Amino acid sequence: MRANRVMKTLVRTTLMAASAAALISSLQGCVLALGAAAGGGALMATDRRTVGAQAADREIQVKAYSQIANQLGDTSHVDVTVFNRRVLLTGEVPSDAAKQQAEQIARGVGDVEAIVNELKVGPITDFSDRANDSYLVTRVKTMLVAEKGISANDFKVVGENGNIYLMGLVTQQEGDVGAGVAANVPGVKSVVKVFQYVQPEQAQAVKQTAQQAAEAPSSAQTADSQATVGAVPMGGGVTEQPLDSRTPAPVSNSTQVHPGSKAQVQ
Repeated sequence: MRANRVMKTLVRTTLMAASAAALISSLQGCVLALGAAAGGGALMATDRRTVGAQAADREIQVKAYSQIANQLGDTSHVDVTVFNRRVLLTGEVPSDAAKQQAEQIARGVGDVEAIVNELKVGPITDFSDRANDSYLVTRVKTMLVAEKGISANDFKVVGENGNIYLMGLVTQQEGDVGAGVAANVPGVKSVVKVFQYVQPEQAQAVKQTAQQAAEAPSSAQTADSQATVGAVPMGGGVTEQPLDSRTPAPVSNSTQVHPGSKAQVQ
């Protein structure tokens, strides 16, 4: 009987710990501090959006994606990415009418600041194309992590048919550096900047808040506490040719920014 009581107590304790961990991970603020399991270090994941904007982005994305998929059906391939209430539409549609329909659906969701309609009229990409896009996104993120002077956490990377779209709240300099990094990744056809720009002092204020919230790093900090994005798969774009000897992909600002439901384009 005592053994059974001990076992039940252990089970309850485990469930309570798991629930607490799930609750903590679901609470996203401007700064999320994850303490390292060993060494006393901490991994800081900063987010320059407000808590309200983060919640709104998730809601807008779920609603817009499901409604577009239901109304346009299998004849279209539309991805919806939302950052700071700005909706980016990428993918392929059969006609200009379908392209405009997707934009109207996204606008109708509400609480949308702007819509960046980068949908292309043409045949839908196949599995290999989308697998390559996933690889390129991973490669770009990995290179952003390695780049000094910027934080990969400030960039949202979207890949579509070899084209890379960059979103985020960044300074002009950060945006230029990030776009340059993406442009030099082998296999990238073009880089389109969909940024919203902030002043350097605003970015510095967020950085200082993150530093104050973090624990002091220890000399025993392990590799597990370092920011990682994902392993780079071998083949299909991996080359021995130095990256700096390649011609960078063209970089441009998106010209497809349209008013959202709030009729504001930033």
